[in-house]
Order: sequence, then structure tokens, then C-alpha cells
Amino acid sequence: MKTIKQVLLGKNPNIWSITPEASVFQALEMLADKDIGALIVLENNEIVGIMSERDYARKVILSGKSSRTTFVRDIMTADVIGVSPESSIEECMALMSQNHIRHLPVYDGSRVVGVVSIGDIVKAIIDEQGLLIDNLVYYITGH
Repeated sequence: MKTIKQVLLGKNPNIWSITPEASVFQALEMLADKDIGALIVLENNEIVGIMSERDYARKVILSGKSSRTTFVRDIMTADVIGVSPESSIEECMALMSQNHIRHLPVYDGSRVVGVVSIGDIVKAIIDEQGLLIDNLVYYITGH
């Protein structure tokens, strides 16, 4: 069973963040520039939220607001669900499914050490399944 620590080893180690006082437009520019789907929202080096493309779509566009005049604090998700590096990929998949979320900050104590997306988790599960299939084929055929 693969852990989140192992998943993070295969990812870019950067943790992209923004302040709650930034405009949503600035956040969108960063999302596009970094080719990511969510940003950690930090205030005084503490996580106060997470802002995703989904937050933008539902809380700005569908509400008729402007991304240039709306602040990140007004649309971010404040109740951030996170995991530890020792969490399994299966635990994370269940957590994401139950809470309808696509990104999980990874905490080592109170420090954020990474962020995993649903895509990272699906890739890890597919890789694990591929290895299991290869082992079964070898067991059955001897090659």
C-alpha cells in the first residue's frame, strides 16, 4: 500500500500559495502560470484556506462577481481537510470522495509539506494495480 510520502517523492516539491488579501484574478494568474488547480491560502505562515478552480467557477462566475474585485478570502474554502505523509492512497481517495474535494494539503505536524490532487491519487492507484497485474502474470506464466 503506497503512502502519500511516496506520492510526494514523484512530484514537484513546490507548494504554491497566496494570501487571502490577493484578488481572485491574481490567484487565477498563478494557477495558470503554474498549471495547477488549487492554491494554499496562507496568512502569517498559517493555512487559513484553499482556493481552487472550482471555488472560482462556483463563487465568482456563477455569482456574477468580478475576479479583479473579489478577494481570495471571499471565495476560499476555510475548512481545509488535510492528511499526513503516512496516509495511504486508499485513505486519501476515500476522504476526497466523501468530501467531494480534489486537493489535500499534506501536513507533517503543523507544517505543510505538499499538496496531492485527485490526479496524483488516481495515478498512484493505477501504478499499484499495474504492478499487481505484472506480478500475477509472472506468477501464472512464469515470465
